[in-house]
Amino acid sequence: MAISEPITTAAAVQAVLGIDLVAMLSGAAFGASLIVAIGAQNAYVLRQGLRGEHVGLVIAVCALSDAVLIVAGVAGASALLERAPGLLTAIRIGGALFLITYAVLALRRALRPTNLDPTAGDDPTSARVALATVLALTWLNPHVYLDTVVLLGSVASTHGDARWSFAGGAALASCIWFTALGRGAALLRPLFAKPVAWRVLDGFVAVVMSALAVTLVAGT
Repeated sequence: MAISEPITTAAAVQAVLGIDLVAMLSGAAFGASLIVAIGAQNAYVLRQGLRGEHVGLVIAVCALSDAVLIVAGVAGASALLERAPGLLTAIRIGGALFLITYAVLALRRALRPTNLDPTAGDDPTSARVALATVLALTWLNPHVYLDTVVLLGSVASTHGDARWSFAGGAALASCIWFTALGRGAALLRPLFAKPVAWRVLDGFVAVVMSALAVTLVAGT
């Protein structure tokens, strides 16, 4: 009885909502494994969450961008990328230049004390700048296309008719992760009331951005 109940529940959900619960959970787990890794996007979401600046906007852009890319991958955009290798090369070069620039700015911040007060050290980030930055960190990163469009899209195709349930699970995992990261960062604000904590964070961000830029230039 204990074994059949989850199967019965999953079948009922699929019958009523047209959602394959097993495929959706598989998509959520697979999507989370790709999203949670430390990267430029996550580092920026964390920093904006700590500063309390345009957090909702940044979270929404990240989650929506992932959803669009996941849908594109499931719809077959991976085949287009495979036929246009020059496109990923252009994105890789542009992304590397942007990441190097961002790393330099983060390093400059690390060399001077700042704290959670936007008027102390750093100027407040405008919504326009925050939007442009998060869009660049997302759409100029070829690893995002490889993870969501190519890899996740390919795995989703193995689920046949349930591939959209798989995609929905992956998109949901992305939304939950970015919301938790951006909003949960507020819990760390007491620690980041100390200037040295911000210097360590910005130093870490500079290292992450630089490392990612190197991997992009190397084509790995």
